[in-house]
Amino acid sequence: MAGEPTDPTAPVAVIHVETNPTMPTPVVAPEYRSGRRAIIDIEDVWKTYYPGDLAVHALRGVSFHVNEGDFVAFMGPSGSGKSTLMHIMGCLDSPTSGTYLLDGQDVSKLSEAQLARIRNRRIGFVFQGYHLLPRLSACRNVELPLIYAGVPTDRRRERALAELDRVGLAERVGHRPTELSGGQQQRVAIARALVTNPAVVLADEPTGNLDSSAAVEILDLLSNLHQAGRTVVLITHDADVAAVAERVVHIRDGRIESDSRTR
Repeated sequence: MAGEPTDPTAPVAVIHVETNPTMPTPVVAPEYRSGRRAIIDIEDVWKTYYPGDLAVHALRGVSFHVNEGDFVAFMGPSGSGKSTLMHIMGCLDSPTSGTYLLDGQDVSKLSEAQLARIRNRRIGFVFQGYHLLPRLSACRNVELPLIYAGVPTDRRRERALAELDRVGLAERVGHRPTELSGGQQQRVAIARALVTNPAVVLADEPTGNLDSSAAVEILDLLSNLHQAGRTVVLITHDADVAAVAERVVHIRDGRIESDSRTR
């Protein structure tokens, strides 16, 4: 199974990827047909690993979609397949079979270089471990995805400052990660995730390293982003964390066990 990347803002090749002009109608429950476009559209996705002579099916024919503006939590115990699903949704891994359309583009069979560019431009990552560069200020950490995307200096600083202000850190832009609390570091990571204006914010156990007070603040911030129109996908094993989402998808043994709205 692919591991969590040590640097989610690694440099990417600048290449052109043709979009898929057709998008199949996803097979979903009627209550999820909202008329909004599907940001994540996954159809019959399997992921199989071959440790030695064995075939291990981490995902078994998973199908679902996430609409623009949704706030969805994927929840499951260790070994359920939720981490594998997160890697595929984040274009950190590719399915063995099946189709994945991200914001209308089929990313199922793209090369590593193409997936890297998709990650930089269309997905905002928030990880449990923050993944901030310790020698850089909060502002410079937030600027990193824009540097790799080739955004001019003045524009990227302006956008980084705006996102840090959005997450309540306007007074901490010059501080390094070691000078910030865990909750503040995660806020920097969220600002970094937002600075490219991605199609989806993908948060993997974002409160796992935080105390209860800081965790509540981060979940409130994700909820506020959703209310402002952002598409947020949350990966967690914690029912209390999942409860902040408007929809919870339970994963077990590589399959979707249930998919329901919380409100």
